[in-house]
Amino acid sequence: MTRSQINIKPPWRIALIANLIDDFERHPDDPLDAGAEFDRQQTIEAIAVALEAEGHNVYFIQANSSLPEALMNIRPHICFNIAEGSSGDGREAQVPALCELLGIPYTASQVVANAVSLNKTMTKRIWQQQGLPTAPYYEFVSLEDVAHSDLHFPVFAKPAREGTGMGINNKSIITGYDQLIAHLSWLLTAYRQPVLVEEFLPGREFTVGFIGNRGNPNLRRRPELYDADGYHWFPILEIDTLSSVSPTIYGHDAKALDIGTEGAPNYLCPADISESLRARLIDLTRRAAEALEVRDVSRIDFRIGADGEPYLLEINTLPGLNPLLSDLCIMAAAEGISHQTLITEILYLAAERYNMVSFANITAQNINQSINPGAFLTSTRSKKLLNSTDWSL
Repeated sequence: MTRSQINIKPPWRIALIANLIDDFERHPDDPLDAGAEFDRQQTIEAIAVALEAEGHNVYFIQANSSLPEALMNIRPHICFNIAEGSSGDGREAQVPALCELLGIPYTASQVVANAVSLNKTMTKRIWQQQGLPTAPYYEFVSLEDVAHSDLHFPVFAKPAREGTGMGINNKSIITGYDQLIAHLSWLLTAYRQPVLVEEFLPGREFTVGFIGNRGNPNLRRRPELYDADGYHWFPILEIDTLSSVSPTIYGHDAKALDIGTEGAPNYLCPADISESLRARLIDLTRRAAEALEVRDVSRIDFRIGADGEPYLLEINTLPGLNPLLSDLCIMAAAEGISHQTLITEILYLAAERYNMVSFANITAQNINQSINPGAFLTSTRSKKLLNSTDWSL
């Protein structure tokens, strides 16, 4: 019997796995926004506090080459994964792949979904095959490829395998051939990966977030949060960049600014949209997410085209969870869902998938009886603490 087939009564040992931006070592030839997708210490601490409030024991581990050894030492019941990975075009799948190799349950999407979603071009191909609306595009691996394309300007150019607005700036909207060649040359050199060039969509920008998995939610910790299909849809967020440091462009420079500071975008939640547009965005999000078989939590970005219709931009299968800054947390807060509830629901959705626990038999009182507020450890301390071979369930 595998570990995923055994009910495990909380509290659990949870490995919180992430890449810290403070520990990122920039190389001389890296672009200025390298490492932007990595998490702040503030995010790690907030997630740990939320999990500890449920009585769980939390151990923070950096998602680097020491991760396999640390997991073998700590022997977690489950991993809370927010790691972006260290390198490579499938880096967001590194932690899920390691967890599957070691037989450890983990939160959020599985290996293939995380690998595919980071590849924006491949994601668009899948969506197109499913009949979902996404802007016409080309992927360029060299300047010579441009001669074989049939582009209609204006277009929008960005690295094909990055997140957090990396490589997106005031030059991303391109109106002519010479401008395209110059910007494409810079992107290919700076980011050392293919460049995705799409038809520019001039309308409003939205992001749709959700937690849940398809299925009956009645046995979940908080079944009232979910619709009959097993999903919870957060209020839709509009990103208004007209007065930001990069007007009409939601790139790294805009995303890096704290909310409310000069030059930051306006985050409008819930977005002022019609019920028909809201329903359309949610329907497209569900279909796009299910096409990639995402799990537990995700966020999908949209932009309105010149025809007034919404088009899929990209998906984030590991959306940011900073309680003050991240889009998903802004959406949750807009409807009164606390950061602790958001984090613990992601945990328990994963636990449900692995048959770790049945909340029909475990109440909040059972869990909170075992609170250990001092359990949060740094990766260094956790290596020193747990050398036990105990894997009791």
